[in-house]
Amino acid sequence: MTAMQLESRYRWFILALVFLATTINYIDRQILSLLKPMLDVSIGWTNTQYGWVNSAFQGAYAVGLLWFGSFVDRSGVKRGYQISIIGWSVAAILHAPIILLVGMNLTVPGSLSWLANPQTPLVVPAAFVAFLLARVLLGLFEGGNFPAAIKAVTQWFPRRERALATSLFNAGTNAGAIFAPALVPPLAYLLGWQWTFVLAGIAGFLWLLLWLPKYDNPEQRREVNAAELAHIQSDPAEAPGRPMPWQSVLGHRQAWSFITSKFLTDPVWWFFLSWLPDFFKKTRGLDIKSSWIHLVTIYVIITVLSIGGGWLTGFLINRGWSVSRARKTGMVCFALLVVPIILVSKVGDWQAVMLIGLAGSAHQAWSATIYTTVSDMFPKRAVATLIGIGGMAGAIGGMIFQVFVGSMLDRFAKLGNETAGYATLFGICACAYLVAFAINHLLAPRFEPLVIREA
Repeated sequence: MTAMQLESRYRWFILALVFLATTINYIDRQILSLLKPMLDVSIGWTNTQYGWVNSAFQGAYAVGLLWFGSFVDRSGVKRGYQISIIGWSVAAILHAPIILLVGMNLTVPGSLSWLANPQTPLVVPAAFVAFLLARVLLGLFEGGNFPAAIKAVTQWFPRRERALATSLFNAGTNAGAIFAPALVPPLAYLLGWQWTFVLAGIAGFLWLLLWLPKYDNPEQRREVNAAELAHIQSDPAEAPGRPMPWQSVLGHRQAWSFITSKFLTDPVWWFFLSWLPDFFKKTRGLDIKSSWIHLVTIYVIITVLSIGGGWLTGFLINRGWSVSRARKTGMVCFALLVVPIILVSKVGDWQAVMLIGLAGSAHQAWSATIYTTVSDMFPKRAVATLIGIGGMAGAIGGMIFQVFVGSMLDRFAKLGNETAGYATLFGICACAYLVAFAINHLLAPRFEPLVIREA
């Protein structure tokens, strides 16, 4: 037997844990969009107010990403993930008491609210305000998922396997989006919508029972034998150094290639997660009881095709392509595959499912690839910090876009033509990736390790 045949495979178990955490993370954040038709009736909020709730989540998520990115580099993946998932599980459960506020209103004096005329009090549903606050708390702690996940992949996988590993754990975003439409509406109708949040929070605590005893750095796990450890550490050794402060990271234009890519393209994914149930209801007349099969199909397509996209760049590298050529080829292909979504408002229901599935798959493959470019260029001690900064930029972009989407759809609703509003929004999504690729290429013509000099 060869040493490779005797190699342990514990790194794939670690990846499975990260995949599971990401799945739970995305089930938590999907619940609100799936319950929107039900909450529209019980709370009585407008599309603009719903957009503000999503925007508040994204703003808090941006702050959480920035803080957790630095924290994970300083304190380690194990502790960072632990704090993150405890926090977001508690936040999910805290959505449940909001049912007590349904039917109540809050009156905000105009002088205290920039949303109102200074002379006119602003009356808003109390449950809307409570949802906004609960989403802020959820966003703050969910910001720990991706910095910890990418850092774990960087520690447990050599460079040539990272794109595939990132695609595999990132498929948890799709798995969450698959399970959520299949589970959340039936649970909401059977038990009440508040119980969907409670059960999602409990799932996070159950995950911790696996994570705490099973995760450490590769060299600290007895399940990892010498052959697997040599494989994990097969990349050229990095010079030791302290975690890089974010100010130092931002001094490199290559960091901005990642940051701008996240800012321009993450809003598209957030748009899918938050507004697809509403899209099918308002433009196709399909409520959640009818559209759940369309949503599940979309995310099944995304799960399958996005993994293939993550495999592509690793395959090209193994065929002798340079890292830069392989990554950039993948990125431009994925950007082009989003463009057909511009036709989504002009086709039938299932053709729309196919187009959205293709665009979502391309997004996830694009996302896995640009995540991997961070570890292509920056040392491990800076990876989580930059992932956090870039994720913050993506969340801010999403926050801005959510408000824009809500206000635009309200305007088109007054004109009786929400289909045209969605057509405009999908057109914006179709162009975002090509613009992002052009800027990324200008800032980082090559994805090569940087020489970092300590101050």
